[in-house]
Amino acid sequence: MLADRSIAPQNRTLKGVAVAPGLAVGPVHIVRAGLGEVPTWFVREDEVPLEIGRLAAALNSVAEVLSTQEARVAREAGAKDAAILSVHRAILEDPSALRDVERTIRDTRVNAEAAVQKLIESLEHTLGSLDGNNVRGYAADVADPWRRVLDMLLHRDREEVHKSAERVVLAATELTPQVVTYLPRERILAVVCEKGGRFSHGAVLARSLGLPCVIGVPNLLGRLEQHMPVAVDGGQGAITLRPSEEDLARFGEEQRARRARVDAVRGFLHQPAQMACGRRFLVQANVESLLDLETFDVAHTDGIGLLRTEFLYMERTQFPSEEEQYRLYRRVLEHMGDQPVTLRTLDIGGDKPLPYFKTPPEHNPALGWRGLRISLQWTDLLRVQLCALLRASVHGDLRILLPMVGTLEQIDEARSVFDGVRAQLVEQGYGVAADVPVGVMIEVPSLLFCLPQVMERVDFVSVGTNDLVQYMLAVDRDNAWVASLYEPMQPPVLAALEAVALAARAAGKPCSVCGDIASDPVFALLLSGLGFDGVSVAPQFLGELKFALRSASGDQARTFARDARALGTAKDVRALMAERRRALHAALVTPATPV
Repeated sequence: MLADRSIAPQNRTLKGVAVAPGLAVGPVHIVRAGLGEVPTWFVREDEVPLEIGRLAAALNSVAEVLSTQEARVAREAGAKDAAILSVHRAILEDPSALRDVERTIRDTRVNAEAAVQKLIESLEHTLGSLDGNNVRGYAADVADPWRRVLDMLLHRDREEVHKSAERVVLAATELTPQVVTYLPRERILAVVCEKGGRFSHGAVLARSLGLPCVIGVPNLLGRLEQHMPVAVDGGQGAITLRPSEEDLARFGEEQRARRARVDAVRGFLHQPAQMACGRRFLVQANVESLLDLETFDVAHTDGIGLLRTEFLYMERTQFPSEEEQYRLYRRVLEHMGDQPVTLRTLDIGGDKPLPYFKTPPEHNPALGWRGLRISLQWTDLLRVQLCALLRASVHGDLRILLPMVGTLEQIDEARSVFDGVRAQLVEQGYGVAADVPVGVMIEVPSLLFCLPQVMERVDFVSVGTNDLVQYMLAVDRDNAWVASLYEPMQPPVLAALEAVALAARAAGKPCSVCGDIASDPVFALLLSGLGFDGVSVAPQFLGELKFALRSASGDQARTFARDARALGTAKDVRALMAERRRALHAALVTPATPV
């Protein structure tokens, strides 16, 4: 490992990939629990005794657990079986193994977890390579007690950081939803990772929560130390290690400029997204859970364009009843008053499992049993949810959105279930709104080839660009090896979006975009030029989008979209978008007074 941990000035700023804008300065906390791998980082020389102390505490705790388990097994199964746990305690008391772990910590100055992991790998390699199944099996037995020590180190570290009130910059090997939600939102200043995708689920969540985020920095954890101060520029994709006074002064100026821009667009929050020509473009809010309802003013939105109902299922230990769902849907509708609320039916499977509903293991979950595919096979789930939704419909302006639709037959089957549930409720005497529009998400590319027939069967469409892009480009957005190929600016993607807007307009059906890319104000302007009626985004982006849309006329937006569609590569589209973005930022310096 490195003998000199000092950082040369020219190496203090690391360049990565910008994922979510924002500026943050604070101490690093390296996420090392529950992510399936043990990250390695350096510790300061004066922290080496602390790491060895953590190791000793973990060893003592595991020894106590093993003693308790040994006594219990002796009572329940006999001394012979209990002897196995006695052997495990003896393995942990082997002084040579302990010396090896402590030597690794001292000589290479790495964290205790990494040193224990190195010992486990050494034991498995040495014994596992010997002949004979019994000997190879013994390798697993010898390593198992040390795995307990590793688990104890990880568990205790997580407990300690959760007890603290310190605000930190989270650092991890890979950007995942687990990393972004590792601590409560108010404790996280920013997120930095070695790898991940700009449009992965973790990235989408970071942007929705307003967390500055940078990825794509090789060996990032190897350059960090726990609690090391860093400055993160999510907009530029830069991480400055141990920022100097000069760095902090420059950073402070940039933070003040960013706050000024945020304050400038805040003045547009109460204004409609009405373009200079008078055309109204809807700017609605994405809602992840009921807690999100308190994060924005209803008057600042044109309604909820996407409420993911999965939260209701994920926050429970069993399927919620019809009555539970009805009460929650009614609460949302009443909260929004006369504003429209689009609730998406249950979209589980893939990366969104339920702890009490085990789906089969799949080689490619993104293409597997998920969304409407599950609901149409387990129709009781769909019927219960539709009953609750339709009963709640009399308390507001409800629209129902179906996810992961790939065929016309699926639309027909879902509409049939919907009609049956409505008829049953009316027969039972329940009040149901006279008009509850049903729409589909356009995210499976097959629907692009039968858009006129789709429009005949639905009341509106909403494009889920997150999945549509990954399916069109055959790129798993959560796969770090191909994440760089995930590019919503690709001309074929723009062509697909234009086709949806044209088909919807021809059929007189509303169309919007609820994917993550819609939160980009320049892309929202492009969408308006392509013919979409609105977008649905995380509430924090409402002001900036309204400013961008109010700054242009319909003709300007259409010209912008036409220019983008004429380009042949994503690189050229990005350049055009960057040019428009610079013009928007320039306008924010001396913005016009909102009308």
